Order: sequence, then C-alpha cells, then structure tokens
Amino acid sequence: MGAVCGISEDMDRQIVQAECDEDTMFSTNVGMSDLSDEILLCILHHVPVCDLLMNVSNVCHKLHTLCHDKTLLTNVSLSEEYLADDLSVRYILRQLANHVQSLSLNGCYWLSGSTMEYLARCRGVTHLDVTGCRITSLCLSRILSSLTLLRSLAFNVTPRFNFGQLSSEAVDTLSRLSELRQTLLTPSYGVVPCCAQLRKLMLQFDIPDVTREGVGVCCQLMVGQSSVPHYQQLEEFTARLAPGEVNQTLLLLYLAVFSVHVPKGLRVFLVSIPGPNPAHWPAAPSLAQSLGQRGDLVALQLPRTWLDSLSLKRALEGNSPKHLSFSRCPALWPQVFQSLLGGGVRDATQLMSLNLSGINHGPYSECRSVEDQLGAETMSQLAGGCSKVKHLNLMHTHYHHEKSPGVDGETHLCASLAKFRHLVSLTLPACALSDGLNPHHISTHKIPPPLLFQGLKKPPRVGVQSYKPDSDSSGDSTSGLTLLLAGCPFLETFELIGPGFASALPRLEPCTRGSVEPRGMCAWAQGVGDTHLAALEALPHLRRLTLAGLPGVLRGTGLIQLARQCRDLQVISLANLGSLKTMNYTPALLEALKLCTQLQELRLEQPYLNANASFFEALSCCSRLQRVCLISRSGTFDPSAVETFMEQCCHVIMCHIFMGGTLVACRTLQKVLMDRFSERSALSVVIYPLQHEDLPSVIRDIPLTLLDRITLFQSHVAQPPHLSPL
Repeated sequence: MGAVCGISEDMDRQIVQAECDEDTMFSTNVGMSDLSDEILLCILHHVPVCDLLMNVSNVCHKLHTLCHDKTLLTNVSLSEEYLADDLSVRYILRQLANHVQSLSLNGCYWLSGSTMEYLARCRGVTHLDVTGCRITSLCLSRILSSLTLLRSLAFNVTPRFNFGQLSSEAVDTLSRLSELRQTLLTPSYGVVPCCAQLRKLMLQFDIPDVTREGVGVCCQLMVGQSSVPHYQQLEEFTARLAPGEVNQTLLLLYLAVFSVHVPKGLRVFLVSIPGPNPAHWPAAPSLAQSLGQRGDLVALQLPRTWLDSLSLKRALEGNSPKHLSFSRCPALWPQVFQSLLGGGVRDATQLMSLNLSGINHGPYSECRSVEDQLGAETMSQLAGGCSKVKHLNLMHTHYHHEKSPGVDGETHLCASLAKFRHLVSLTLPACALSDGLNPHHISTHKIPPPLLFQGLKKPPRVGVQSYKPDSDSSGDSTSGLTLLLAGCPFLETFELIGPGFASALPRLEPCTRGSVEPRGMCAWAQGVGDTHLAALEALPHLRRLTLAGLPGVLRGTGLIQLARQCRDLQVISLANLGSLKTMNYTPALLEALKLCTQLQELRLEQPYLNANASFFEALSCCSRLQRVCLISRSGTFDPSAVETFMEQCCHVIMCHIFMGGTLVACRTLQKVLMDRFSERSALSVVIYPLQHEDLPSVIRDIPLTLLDRITLFQSHVAQPPHLSPL
C-alpha cells in the first residue's frame, strides 16, 4: 500500500495543470488525484481497455475504482489491440465479465480458440462481434448457450462449420437475434435458418470458385439444410461479394424468398457485386417498387443489371435516402439526377453519402459530347440540392475542362465540388483536377491511324500509362484544385485515381480490369502532377491519402510539401506514379516519409521499387507504423534492411512484400521475421514473388481484416456504413 501511495504522490508532483503568473507571487500545482471523478472518467474514456485494466488501474486505489466504472466497460472493442496476447485477453475478459454489454473482437485472428471460450463468462453481452476469430462450431455453441441476452452476432462461417453441432440452447439464443453479420468462406446458410426475428442481415461472400486442390466449388452443398426464413421482420439487408460465380449464385439463393415476399419494413438494401457482368435478378423491379411505396428508404445500392430507369424512379420517389450508390451504372445517369434534382425524392438534403463511381463511364475515345462527361453545371445543382453530403465518390468518370463558363458561371468542375461544404471524404478521377489539356499531351488525342496499320500496332498493356520524358507538368495550373480545397477544408480522406490504373495484386484483378482504359486514353489525366500534390497541403485535417495511376508526377516534390503541412496523415497509398520504367520520385518519397510521424499504414505499388537500406531507414522514422504493404513486379528488397526496420518499428504487425526475387529468398526472410518477432501476437508476415503461380492461394491465407487493407485501391469513399467496399 505504501508503494501505491508513493506512486500517487509522485504523479501529483509531476502532473502540473497550471501555474499562475509570477507577478502574483503565487503558484498552484494540481495533481491528477485532485481532479473530479467526472473529468478523470472523460480522460480514461480515451485509454484503450487493455491499458486501462492492466496498467492504469494499478496506479492507485482511486484510479483502480474509476477504471472499473461501468461507463468505461459497457462497450468494449479489442479489434486493434495488436499487442494483446492470449494471456492478457483472458485476464481482460475476466475483468469484463460482470460489466460488458457490447464486445468486439473483430479481426483478432491471432487469439487461440481456448481464449474464445472465455467469452461464455460475459453473460450480460447483448452485442458480440467475433468476425475473423478462431471459433469452431462447438465453441460457438457453448458461447451462444451462455449468452442468453445476445441480440447481435457477427462471425465467420468457415468450411468446417457444422450447423448440427449447435445445441438447443444455442439455437434458442439465435432465435432471439435481431441483428446478424456473417462472413461466408464456404457455401452455407450459416445460422440464418434459426434467426426468425432478424431485423438486420449483413453478409460478406468470400468463397473462391476453386479449392486449393483445383476442384470447382458449387452451391449444392446447401442441399438438405433448413430453408431460409422469409425475413418477416427484416429492415436492413446488405451483401458484399468478392469476385467469383459461386458468390453470385449463393447470393441469389439467399434472395430467393424476395421473389415471393418483400419484407414490409425493409428500408436498407445494399448489394455490391464486383465485375462488369453481375448475374441478373428478376425480382429487382418488384423490390424497387416495394421500396418506393412506404417512403422510408434509408440506403440503396443495386448492381447495374438489376435496375433500369423506371425501377430506380419508383424506388426513390417520395423517399429521403441518406446513402445512395450507383457504381458502374451508366444507363442510370439521367434518372439519378432527375430524381435528386427534379423532385423525385422527398428531401434531397437528407443525403449523406453518394457513390457515382463510373456512372458515366465509357472509353475516352467514345466520349463524343459533354453529356458523356461530368458537368460543372450538373454538379453545382447537385451541391445546392444535396447540401449535407459528406462522402462523394466520382471515380472512373471523366471531366475535361474546356475553359468555357457554365450556366451559373462555373468554369471548372472543382468550383462546383467546392460547394459541398460538409465533405469529409472525396474520390476523384485524375482528369477532374486538370485545368486544361497540356500541349505536351496533344499527340495522345490525335485521329487514330487507318485500320490497316492498327493491326500492326502493339496492343496496350492495361494499367500502364504512356509517359514522354520531355513532358513536364510543372507548368500546369492548379486553379481548379485551389477552389476545391478552399471550399472543402475539412476533408479527411482524399483519393485521386487515374483512369488507366489497375493494381498488380491479383485478388481483385477480374473486377478491376473491366473498368480500366488502355494507357494514354485520357490526356487530361496526364497533366496532373507535382504541383497538384503540393496544393493538397491546404487540407490540415487530412488523415487518409490515396494517389494511383498519375503519370504526371515526375519528381514527387509535391509529396514533401504535402507531408510537411499535413502532419496528421495516418494512411498513405501510392501506386504507379510517374514513369513506370524508372521510379524517379524515390528521393522525394524518402524525404516525405521522414515527416510522417503519425503514419500507421503505408501501401506502395510501383513496378520498379528498390526497397533498399535507405528506403527502410526513412520508413523507420514512422514510429507509429503498424501495416506495410509493398507491391512491385520487378522490384528488389534488402533482407537485412527489412529485419532492421522491423526491429526499430516495434508496432508493425503486418509486413507484406510482393516483389521479384526467388521463392527461397522470400521464404527465408519470412521465416526469420516470424521467428525473431514472434512476441508480437498479431504478427502477419507475407513475403512472396509477385509472379509466382501459387500467389493466389497465399493471398487466400491472409486474414480478411488484413487482406482488405492491402487491396486498397477500390475506393473506400461514399460507402454506406453497413457496406465496406472491395
């Protein structure tokens, strides 16, 4: 007890809140123990629960009491407590047993199954998220049997999941669930047949078309299970699909009952299917009509083959939606704006997020008129009618500035976007920032050669932009971008993606290739360069930055200026900047990394990346770094430099390197890192040749929570809260 009192007294001496001016000849020292309980609770609310229960609570008796206050332990998340091992998590769960009501272990892939058993002690839990955790059918049964108050559940349906192993008590608990989120790694209904009172059903389909042994996967595995309930009370349905025919087939089985009966209370319907040709769903028109009859639609997203203009009009008519997504639906372009601006919705000001990615998409060579591109006047009207939009996605669209004023005097798309005063996240095509066609790129816009010579022309490589060494973007104007940044100073997430970019990482290749243009198609996009990156320094709140497919970035000097001013950057994703034959912006990148002291995640993709000692030395300056992913088809790395970097950055739990080199060298380094830093419980190290034939199966073994992070270039902007994008 004396030692505890000594620690408390020492805190009182060290924590000084205020000192009066010397002229008053009076000074006061205020220790933490002198603060009121209310103030201390507000402070402790920002402390992670692991530190709260294992460290802070041991300082003194007062802090011990406050750390166990129910206001701090009612809603607990351990999702990103990467340093918490099995022993510490078990201790925490014992401490939480009588307090916690909402508990999330989402993505805690490193915890053992025996640790998951401790969840059965938290009998007061009403909301439980164990997505990505190691839970068998028997373990899940024991947990559900104990948590009789459970109303919300999220978990993975793995290939070894056995519905028949659930006890009657577990089935009773499932029958009372009102919210369920399933990540399906195998064709199955999961526990849906037991959940007759569901109000929210969220599904993620991540099933490969073939097994590791090369055997095709089919949905006949579902035969013999109980039929899916008719979702009598369902209010929200969301589904996110990875590429593959099996996932689409399984989704249609889940939706089979919608062709017979659409739940009367349904107000959220979000379905995301990657790829250019989603399977047709005949019940879509009746669903749209049903959504439009009640007038309480909150969120809507449908694949492009599921909707037509008439169905969309019926769905939106009389509603006041908050989240809308029309990604890759070019045929709906006129109806979307007619509904939002022409009174088709009851109150457009309620709209919070809008995804128009690829809504007017067509190859640049086929853009014959202004109607085929984004319009400044249209966006200006949209900003006026949908004044509260916080998240906007315009990726895979076109805007080619011709310096001609619009109806309201708008001369640039960025000037119209600047009217979205509440924007927090924004995704734009690169050409949207260009103030005009750079004379150096006019040659890319010439009349195509005769058909006789076209057959002799080398076919373009998808995802690789043409770049001329004599071109220089330093003279390009940034007047449009300046207007945008002045009107939207609160942006936290900004993504700028060129029209010809496609990641070399193969997981999403089937769906990204369908929306990628051949290199050199959009000359306007090639004019966006270093001066534009430097202008982004006007965003003091910027936290997440994505730059991909920008051939106009020459030396990368804009990255230095940006990093110098945006000191709170936490996530940076860079891919295919400048010339793809040589990485000219390496010195600037290294200098910028040294300034990113708050960086937690870096994803870098460049065909010729030299990850040498200098690179990892600069990266080591990011002391808070947690996740690193390097992708380079012809790149090289220094194994000793990687090892030194991992030693210096003690918070790194994800080190994924996909480059050139031999399989032996990659596996050797991977084993060295896993053995040397095994004390990091959540450590995930993947070092593999990018062109190796076994790479898809290697990626499949990466936990989904990390896999979503390394496949980052499908936009994370303007997605409804229940549906994170692929």
